Amino acid sequence: MGHLHRGGVLAAVLGLVLATTASAPAVAGSGPDRYPNPVSAGFADTFADPVVVRGDDGLWYAYGTSDPLREGEKQAHRVPTARSADLVDWTYVGDALAADQRPSWAAPGAAFWAPDVRRVGDHWVMYVTVTDTGVSADTFDTAIGAATAPTPTGPWTFADEPVVAPRPGGGGGYLWTIDPSQFTDVDGRHYLYFGSYYGGISVTELSADGLRAVGAPTLVAVDNKFEGSYVLRHEGWYYLFASTANCCAGPATGYSVQVGRARGPRGPFVDRDGLRLDASRAGGTPVLTQNGNRWIGTGHNGFLTDLSGQDWIVYHAIDRADPYLDEPFGINERPMLLDRLDWIDGWPTVNAGAGPSEGPRPAPVTTARLDERFDSPALTRWRADDDSWQVADGRLTRTGALTSRTAFDGDVRAEADLRLTGADAAGLRLGRVDVRIDGDRLVAREAGGATASVPLPAGFDPADRHNLAVEVRGRQLVAELSPARLGDQLAVVTLRLTHPVAGPLTLLAEGGTAEFDNVSAARLYRPARQAVAPPTAGPLLPAWSDEFDDGFDPAWRWVRQDPAATVRDGALRWPVESADLVGTGNTAGVLLHDAPSGDYVAETKVTLDLGEETVRNYQQAGMVAYVDDDRFARLSQVAIWNTRQVEYGYELPFAGQPVYGGNIVGTPATTTWLRLAHHVDAATGEHEFRAGSSRDGVHWTWGGVWTFPADTTPRIGLVAHGGAEPPVTAEFDYLRFHR
Repeated sequence: MGHLHRGGVLAAVLGLVLATTASAPAVAGSGPDRYPNPVSAGFADTFADPVVVRGDDGLWYAYGTSDPLREGEKQAHRVPTARSADLVDWTYVGDALAADQRPSWAAPGAAFWAPDVRRVGDHWVMYVTVTDTGVSADTFDTAIGAATAPTPTGPWTFADEPVVAPRPGGGGGYLWTIDPSQFTDVDGRHYLYFGSYYGGISVTELSADGLRAVGAPTLVAVDNKFEGSYVLRHEGWYYLFASTANCCAGPATGYSVQVGRARGPRGPFVDRDGLRLDASRAGGTPVLTQNGNRWIGTGHNGFLTDLSGQDWIVYHAIDRADPYLDEPFGINERPMLLDRLDWIDGWPTVNAGAGPSEGPRPAPVTTARLDERFDSPALTRWRADDDSWQVADGRLTRTGALTSRTAFDGDVRAEADLRLTGADAAGLRLGRVDVRIDGDRLVAREAGGATASVPLPAGFDPADRHNLAVEVRGRQLVAELSPARLGDQLAVVTLRLTHPVAGPLTLLAEGGTAEFDNVSAARLYRPARQAVAPPTAGPLLPAWSDEFDDGFDPAWRWVRQDPAATVRDGALRWPVESADLVGTGNTAGVLLHDAPSGDYVAETKVTLDLGEETVRNYQQAGMVAYVDDDRFARLSQVAIWNTRQVEYGYELPFAGQPVYGGNIVGTPATTTWLRLAHHVDAATGEHEFRAGSSRDGVHWTWGGVWTFPADTTPRIGLVAHGGAEPPVTAEFDYLRFHR
């Protein structure tokens, strides 16, 4: 989303991270071997809410939210656009929208946030948030607009009406109709996902041209937890990526990405534990979150696949040492980052769970051993059956067979952009295997072996440009046909081969002309198979722990003692106070315990009956790593409006005042287990606290890392506060320390 704050409504949120670095699978190809984040540094200090597409010219295009690009610039760009040949070195190529260009229904001062660019039919469509439509005096009566263009660089022309119009909220104002993301399903139907904290994330079907919403929308993710959605299809599952928490809390930003999956585009989406994303106790499996390095607020993602078949996530983040573009508490500085997206046991995770990268990393594969853009009319790298093949306007056309002079063997990914301008069938041949669009089907056939095929969607137009990608790993072939390589396949066919693939790549067109472009064949990526290990609790440290067997242990110390808190029958019972720690009030009690030196894991088990659905802001109970009232990390199960979340909030002093943000770590039950894993960074001496939560004390979800300066001595404490109505008592079973 844009640089909007929701104030106290979202006490912040997040969901996964590791302080360890995962080893990267080897990749093949030329271009830069390694790259550092942020990849937008060459043209922008901030480039929020990024998405990336590969254009018809074989280059990559990135789009961002309308902010200034550089410190001191002060003037917001209107959907800034950048171009790259290798996904690493980017050049600003202008704004998508001219200074006086806006849809007829937009207010003069409207901003444009969170663009999503897709190919629909024979043109490109940009879906974008329009922040002020002028339908009311409210300056945030948001809507989703759509603009079409013949190329990814425009010129863009807005549709006459919003795709999704402003939606009045039942509680006043307008629902946050922002953060659009389009998806095309295997049946050819187009969908648009949109929404944010006020109103939740919904999906609506679109008209065939992608410019109008049709039918009734479906809520797929609960309000007050998610925004910034992105949906893709992987191995038959539909994955909804969504960001949690406040995007823009400066040095306390804990934005992150979580995911759920479903068997259809309308859900229900559930996380790894089977918890729905549209429930009051909303699920969400962590994909990306801060890990204690330079980057915090890692969220609002896009998706892309390189020429080796490796998936990547593009997102924005905040440098915790440089959180604002200019003055403190102004525009948050959110550059564009790129990291490897791995699929392990059916779930996506960044860098095998290690989180955002800071130092040099293996770069994406953007050129290949066979890499043909047809920029020259000479076909010196090819052998033709006859002279019917011609190159014009950077594309290859005509009929017959054209075979590369480059041969390959082993695991491979081959792809081409393809149009059937008159051919009955056209596609690729890899050695002895043909994969082609043939009439109304996508067909894979091995010479002397088996054949497999799947139907193409009703209404499929072979004259529109599509991407055909074929991957062979061992003797397993998977072919995908998609509009533009963005995880929204129109058809997927699989075939078990009798022989390994070896030989050249051949372009095929039968019965008429076909058009080919951006043809490549690269060594297939090597997938990560194992995630980085999460923290574990080692031996118990009895001398530091308290089971609450016999009154308060003498090791406890109070900050603002609450006489209502008592220890009896093996538990600490603490009525939730009408008080808080956030900001300058500092009225809540904190029960503190010294912590052992070095690395350790602190754990508590807390029971707190917050019910569901009803608003009980912000009753909570849990654990805290505490230096003083203006520097602490609070891990608690909490009621945030209608939701129940495990929030890992952080407050620190910055520019003369306390700043609070947070991230989300799993889903609470009435009884929830909480952990803080403490690690001292050997290089900086900083204290790193990574948060974990569990609904059963056995299976843990690990979230983000908050850091404390090396010259501080954080203690571990317990808290129960946020609101006294209705009365509720938190019950703590113990505080344990493990080495």
